[in-house]
Amino acid sequence: MPLNRTLSVSSLPGLEDWEDEFDLENTVLFEVAWEVANKVGGIYTVLQTKAKVTGDEWGDNYYLVGPYTEQGVRTQVELLEPPTPALKRTLDSMNSKGCKFLAQSEEKPHVVAHFHEWLAGIGLCLCRARRLPVATIFTTHATLLGRYLCAGAVDFYNNLENFNVDKEAGERQIYHRYCMERAAAHCAHVFTTVSQITAIEAQHLLKRKPDIVTPNGLNVKKFSAMHEFQNLHAQSKARIQEFVRGHFYGHLDFNLDKTLYFFIAGRYEFSNKGADVFLEALARLNYLLRVNGSEQTVVAFFIMPARTNNFNVETLKGQAVRKQLWDTANTVKEKFGRKLYESLLVGSLPDMNKMLDKEDFTMMKRAIFATQRQSFPPVCTHNMLDDSSDPILTTIRRIGLFNSSADRVKVIFHPEFLSSTSPLLPVDYEEFVRGCHLGVFPSYYEPWGYTPAECTVMGIPSVSTNLSGFGCFMEEHIADPSAYGIYILDRRFRGLDDSCSQLTSFLYSFCQQSRRQRIIQRNRTERLSDLLDWKYLGRYYMCARHMALAKAFPEHFTYEPHEAEATQGYRYPRPASVPPSPSLSRHSSPHQSEDEEEPRDGPPDEDGERYDEDEEAAKDRRNIRAPEWPRRASCTSSTGGSKRGSVDTAPSSSVSTPSEPLSPASSLGEERN
Repeated sequence: MPLNRTLSVSSLPGLEDWEDEFDLENTVLFEVAWEVANKVGGIYTVLQTKAKVTGDEWGDNYYLVGPYTEQGVRTQVELLEPPTPALKRTLDSMNSKGCKFLAQSEEKPHVVAHFHEWLAGIGLCLCRARRLPVATIFTTHATLLGRYLCAGAVDFYNNLENFNVDKEAGERQIYHRYCMERAAAHCAHVFTTVSQITAIEAQHLLKRKPDIVTPNGLNVKKFSAMHEFQNLHAQSKARIQEFVRGHFYGHLDFNLDKTLYFFIAGRYEFSNKGADVFLEALARLNYLLRVNGSEQTVVAFFIMPARTNNFNVETLKGQAVRKQLWDTANTVKEKFGRKLYESLLVGSLPDMNKMLDKEDFTMMKRAIFATQRQSFPPVCTHNMLDDSSDPILTTIRRIGLFNSSADRVKVIFHPEFLSSTSPLLPVDYEEFVRGCHLGVFPSYYEPWGYTPAECTVMGIPSVSTNLSGFGCFMEEHIADPSAYGIYILDRRFRGLDDSCSQLTSFLYSFCQQSRRQRIIQRNRTERLSDLLDWKYLGRYYMCARHMALAKAFPEHFTYEPHEAEATQGYRYPRPASVPPSPSLSRHSSPHQSEDEEEPRDGPPDEDGERYDEDEEAAKDRRNIRAPEWPRRASCTSSTGGSKRGSVDTAPSSSVSTPSEPLSPASSLGEERN
């Protein structure tokens, strides 16, 4: 199965500037999804983060339609009066007639309706069946049948063209939902997916080739200085370290300053999300660190919600013991400080033998005695309802990662989403990600992958795969992803054992990096956030909407795509200096300091090359061309002999699927220095 993208939608500069102004004054956009103000999964994040960019483009002509839930209305919706008479009449009509139709406005605007996923697709099918004058778009973020097939442990990607889709859907009792999804894909004027790999999947399972790929973006918050997000990393890491101190009380025989925090997070789909591969790689990493006598320790977090009945008592006790030790230390410190102060007031140096009395020593001995325990620190922070059959816990028992003193890799399974109000680990997800060193997401089925994208925006390196939309997107836009902290695991052309070995190599190489190298790599990772900003990726949605208008209203709109030249496109070049991988780089001095501050204008290396963070960042950012947004303007009426608006842009109307797989050095354009 080929995994190539079409050139015309492969990279951000591949979308040429709009040559004609596009009037949206009499055009209305409705975006319909089950996750509008209703947080269920990743589509909620897509709509929430994209709303500002879309609102800037469409103004008051942009409407989101979703299910009415009391919780959603109370927490996420601001109730307002309808801004236009047409909308007021529409809502009044819907209320009085049971949502049977939409009211018409006098001006008869051109309506674009964008439907997300099969749950909203029935509205699209009815629009076409009733021949309503609406330009329709359907986006599938993951095919229904694809998710079910991958959960069944089949060789999915090598057998896409061989599946009997009707039979497979029927056997899984989802045939009615599958038919709705397939009908919506075929009825839409424009059909889109979030990644190239999902486009190929949709072509085989839904039997329609997507017209355009619309990658998912985020609202990127840029810092005025590079060291700001590095400081946030240090602050968040300190919060995680406090939890680790309590969780491993009595067995805290490793150096927290030489401890790395890895994590995986998401829906509890053990194989689809790659938790099985991650655990196997951790077992091999543990062996490598032990036999090589490494002083580095790895704490791996699994943040995946599962069925539990409460916190683990031993885990809660650990945090209580930590707090008791902290209170004891503060009490002794206050008494010590008071005696020191009184001694200095009378002009004499304190007698150190009298600074602490027997009561102080007794208090400290009691606190130390409370930290003693015979059992290993718990692997799971909660009491699992299905402890004996839980996939993660069963695998941990098999590979023997029990958090013993001899293990250099420790595992913590937190089967609940993170919250700043938790009595156990009181941090929200964003703060937790910022405090970790590496996100590991070796997914087998991941149509896009918001978790590694969020890591990138926060400057945290991550591991993704060439079977995820995010991994393919970054591999296409970056000449050497690992140099920028984006490790792409090959799960398409390697077997499971080889993929585990490759992931182990990534993790072990990361453990060998010095603190200086990790800081440099985080700087590079954070610079990639421009690629994931909606102000760039939102242009693909603009193309889809203009394409739909041209197909639904050809007398008013035109869309004339053409193929991009072979030299178009852009790939981040490999950084010119200070490679982060220990196997490819050397320390700038014989004794690398672990206490170095952020390297901005670092010393020259052994080849005489000086590292300049600002200069390197400027080189990369020069290669991202800011998009020119369509501006509102009046247009000549179609009755006067000219079109309402004309768009001449780069994306082709279909996704190409060449016969050869994407090579590491693709023909997407020469690397720029």
